[in-house]
Amino acid sequence: MFANKSFVRFWLSRIGAGVASQMLMVALAWQMYELTSSAWDLGLVGLYQFCPALVLSLLAGHVADRFPRKNIVMIAWFTQAIVVLGILLAIEHGALTRDFLLFISLLLGIVRAFQNPAQQAILPTLVSTHHLPRAMALNSMGYQASVMAGPAIGGLLFALSAESVYLACLVLYALSAYWLLRLKAQAQSEESNEPVSLESVLAGVVYVWRRKVILGSITLDLFAVLLGGATALLPIYAKDILHTGPWGLGLLRAAPAVGALMVSVYLTRWPLKKKVGRHLFGAIAVFGLSTCVFALSENFILSLLALMVSGCADMVSVVIRHTIVQLETPENMRGRVSAVNTVFVGASNQLGEFESGATAAWFGPVPAVVLGGVGTILIAVLWSHWFKSLYHRDQLIATREDK
Repeated sequence: MFANKSFVRFWLSRIGAGVASQMLMVALAWQMYELTSSAWDLGLVGLYQFCPALVLSLLAGHVADRFPRKNIVMIAWFTQAIVVLGILLAIEHGALTRDFLLFISLLLGIVRAFQNPAQQAILPTLVSTHHLPRAMALNSMGYQASVMAGPAIGGLLFALSAESVYLACLVLYALSAYWLLRLKAQAQSEESNEPVSLESVLAGVVYVWRRKVILGSITLDLFAVLLGGATALLPIYAKDILHTGPWGLGLLRAAPAVGALMVSVYLTRWPLKKKVGRHLFGAIAVFGLSTCVFALSENFILSLLALMVSGCADMVSVVIRHTIVQLETPENMRGRVSAVNTVFVGASNQLGEFESGATAAWFGPVPAVVLGGVGTILIAVLWSHWFKSLYHRDQLIATREDK
């Protein structure tokens, strides 16, 4: 894969922008809490970034299919660099306020709503179908590395000064845009140049609904993460159940990413070739089981291991699902289908945190996480019956038997 210069440039740009985004989120959240000391305002930072994605993603998917995707992502990264520059100017002039940070969060949400579908649709144009599973695994490895490194680097730089974090973000966004500028991707299909209409904007939704393999893949992720995610309750586990401090919370949050990174490295070298459907549903079941183990554990090491296993299982699921979705989607529809996927992923993460908090308030944190894990296993069983073509899928690239 590293002999493919276009893929390497795309991969480096993803990592650079990913680290910058993670650092930016750490800095914004910290400064909001310093200004207001309000957990509610802290939650609004995330909500203001999520809502534009929910509202604009379908339109953004149409844009990604109509205009050059590389240019869309470059504009998104340049815009985020300008946003960071605006934050630096606000700090210098003492104009950093709660409302300003919420405006920045909203602006970032709008920009990323257009960035994500275009970004997801670029990768299949850089590599052959045969190399796509390995490229997906390597791409996921880069993402997990940025998730692990970004917050840590951002926290260290923030200890020096807030300005140093934003300056680092500015440099990384500029570098990422430069690497993308040198990217050579395949030309997009001329069929993509249809005018904007309700029918064209919703075409991705219709396509997903009619392709049961894609529908099963996307909804499997939605409900598995919606029920099985325990991230929102990690502070409760760290403080009240495992009796660790902030250092323990940091390790708990990092553990799934460590597991995911290990598996992505493995899949980069040895991609799955047979019985991918069974591997997918098995990974979802393991994710649910490891969630139950974490829920019931009162031992810190066991809890870390359970979260690492959940990250391993989730990465197997991510690589299989994303590869199948890209392979089953024609070039002129990839932006719109990626937009549908973005909405589902965002909804599962955000609503999953709400579901975890609500059930924990009703039943307590341990029963809430156990119920979520059991629910995830049940989803795997139900989906294996409702989407049999996905369960019996043998190879990532569909064969006559798969169809």
